Amino acid sequence: MRPLDGITVITLEHAIAAPFCTRQLADLGARVIKIERPGVGDFARAYDERVHGMASHFVWTNRSKESLTLDVKHDEAKVILSRLLADADVLVQNLAPGAAARLGMSYDALHEKFPQLIVCDISGYGADGPYRDKKAYDLLIQSESGFLSVTGTHDEPSKAGCSVADIAAGMYAYTNILAALIQRGRTGKGCRIDVSMLESMVEWMSFPLYYAFDGAPPPVRAGASHATIYPYGPFPAGDGKTVMLGLQNEREWVVFCEQVLQQPELATDARFASNTLRSAARKELYGIIRDTFASMTAEQVTERLEKAQIANARLNDMQDLWEHAQLRARQRWAEVASPVGKLPALLPPGASNGWEARMDAIPALGEHTDAILSTLGYAADKIASLKQEKAI
Repeated sequence: MRPLDGITVITLEHAIAAPFCTRQLADLGARVIKIERPGVGDFARAYDERVHGMASHFVWTNRSKESLTLDVKHDEAKVILSRLLADADVLVQNLAPGAAARLGMSYDALHEKFPQLIVCDISGYGADGPYRDKKAYDLLIQSESGFLSVTGTHDEPSKAGCSVADIAAGMYAYTNILAALIQRGRTGKGCRIDVSMLESMVEWMSFPLYYAFDGAPPPVRAGASHATIYPYGPFPAGDGKTVMLGLQNEREWVVFCEQVLQQPELATDARFASNTLRSAARKELYGIIRDTFASMTAEQVTERLEKAQIANARLNDMQDLWEHAQLRARQRWAEVASPVGKLPALLPPGASNGWEARMDAIPALGEHTDAILSTLGYAADKIASLKQEKAI
């Protein structure tokens, strides 16, 4: 038995934040019925064609779901949605601001008829406030939340290489829904959850926020290095490869000087006597480390770091990640079915001995429409008529 077996989630979702949330609910056993626009579907289906013709984002966030195509503005849609919600536990939506309310799918419109229903709204800026109707994409929220101001090089800000604002919002939606299900188990009542991408990212920005407390200067953009700890970041080896390393305290600094750099006199050098001084003198210290590593390969540098128990990592690319020895050793890869055949999929983080994650197929557009409508009492001729009207 999985933790969410028997839980049904209806989702009016697109792009990343809501699909990422509901996929994780599906991982735990929930039945997730994804409502998609007839003929087109979730626009993330068309982001690219990198996975044998399917979009990389869609493959990532939509396994183990059922796809029901439905024109939510069609007269019959209200009937279909009402029948679905009668047996549902959770409704998730990340439509444009106000769109769910106009469709009669807001918590206020639904809670009297469906008191058990948990309604989770995911938006860029939240359900109220002056920014409520402002368009919000991942990059824009990275910018608005201050993330770009501390990410990148001294000369230029850089966005994160993945959709961190969407992921943050999806994670908070997911955890809030789990909490709401626990609460409903005690009270019997559903609730409304309002998740904002901005607020999710600002929570993740709390370290630089507090670092800049009361008007203090914020962390500088430091590329792949740490803004306030040094040495901490990428360093080139003599073979052209890059080694990532990080020191956390004075004990490690002494060991690093003695065993890795093999220059013990640096440990007591007044220029580098504290992390604050090392960070201020990072250009000079970088030169010392670079010159030492220049006579070694990345593998030799890593061997010294490992022997000294100094934290380090390889600068992996995506191919390295597909072949990562640790993921393989822990058997973290599975296969899922899809409209283009079997595809590799990472098992959800958090291995449990109490259940196995659900790893079902990525749905084709509208793949489950007929079956779902049949269970709702629609006869074959009525389903055919709705298809002819392009309602489904």
